[in-house]
Amino acid sequence: MAPVVLELERRPTEFEHVLVTTSQHREMLFPALAMFGMKPDIDLELMEENQSLGSFASRSLSALSSLLSELKPDIILIQGDTTTVMTGALAAFYLGVRVGHVEAGLRSFQRRNPFPEEVNRRIAGFLSDLHFAPTERARKNLLREGVAGETIFVTGNTIVDALQSIPPSNSFDDPKLDNIDYDRNRVLLVTAHRRENHGPPLRSICAALKRLAETFDPVEIVFPVHLNPNVRAVVHEELGETAGIHLVEPTTYRDLLGLMRRCYLIVTDSGGIQEEAVSFHKPVLVLRDVTERPEVIEAGAGKLIGVDAERIVNEVSELMTDEGRYKQMCTAENPFGDGHAAERIADILAEQLPRGTS
Repeated sequence: MAPVVLELERRPTEFEHVLVTTSQHREMLFPALAMFGMKPDIDLELMEENQSLGSFASRSLSALSSLLSELKPDIILIQGDTTTVMTGALAAFYLGVRVGHVEAGLRSFQRRNPFPEEVNRRIAGFLSDLHFAPTERARKNLLREGVAGETIFVTGNTIVDALQSIPPSNSFDDPKLDNIDYDRNRVLLVTAHRRENHGPPLRSICAALKRLAETFDPVEIVFPVHLNPNVRAVVHEELGETAGIHLVEPTTYRDLLGLMRRCYLIVTDSGGIQEEAVSFHKPVLVLRDVTERPEVIEAGAGKLIGVDAERIVNEVSELMTDEGRYKQMCTAENPFGDGHAAERIADILAEQLPRGTS
C-alpha cells in the first residue's frame, strides 16, 4: 500500500488522506513503513498476545466502525487479505462508506487454503465498490463472481512499484546477514509462517531443510523466523543446532529485499514473496498446494511443492543440480506490471470520486 499512499501525498490538491493501522504484526510493520518515510496517523493498537481470530476481528470491526463514524471519509482503501482488510470493508459497508480494494481478485478457490486469507479477500471483494486488480486473471475472477465490469480496473501490482522505489543496499541492517558469503556459497532464503502450515506441516518443512543443509556443500539456509510462537517454538526446536542454517529474527523489509537479491533461490509459503521473487528473477518454490497467484506458476518462475519433506528435498535438489532448469525459472517474465500501479489507482480515484475527496 505504501506506493499508493505516497502517490496520494503527491496530489494534495486532489486528496486528503489518513493512514490507519490496527497494528497487526507491528514489529514488522513500522520498520517497513519507515523505509518509505511513512508512519500511521492513527494506530488503533488492537493486537493482544495469543488472541483468537474471532476476538481480533470483533475488536477490529468495533474500533474501525467508531473511527469511520468520526472521520466520515468518502472512501476507505484496503489492501490484500488480512483480517483487518475484511473488517475494514465490513465497517465501511455498515456506515455507507465506499470501499476501494487494492490487489483485488486474487483467489485460490479453496476456502481454507490459505486460511483465513481466502475468505477475508472474498468478503472484501463482495463489499468493495472499486476493485484494483493486479492482473487480467484477477479481473476475470471478479467477473465470474458477479462483480460489475465497470468497477474493476487492471492496474498491475503495487509491489512492483515498491521494489522499484527502493535502491539496493551494500549492507544489511542485521549484521548477522553480512557474515554470510553470498559469492562463494549458494544461499537459500526460506520463510514459513502460514496458519495452515502450523504443527506437523512445519515440522515436515524443517526436516527437509535439515536434510538439504546436510546434503549440499557449500550451501547456507537463511530462515527469518516469524514472531508467531507456534512457528518459533517448532523451528528453533527442529533447526536450532543445525550447521548451515541461520535462524534470524524477522528482517526489516530492506534486509528481506537484500536477501532476495543475493540468494540462489527462495522457498516460501508467503503470498507476497511469490511476487517479489519473480521481480528479482529468482526461482520460488511454494510450500503450498494451491496459490492465489497462479501467474507466477504459469510464467515458469515458481512451482507449487507442498510440505512433504521428500518432495521439498527433491524439488530443491533439482534446482541445485540442473543448471538449465534453474536458468529457465530465472528468466521468466514478470506478470505483475510495470511499476506504475499506484499512479493508475490515484488516477482512477480522481475520476471516480468527487473533488476534494478524503
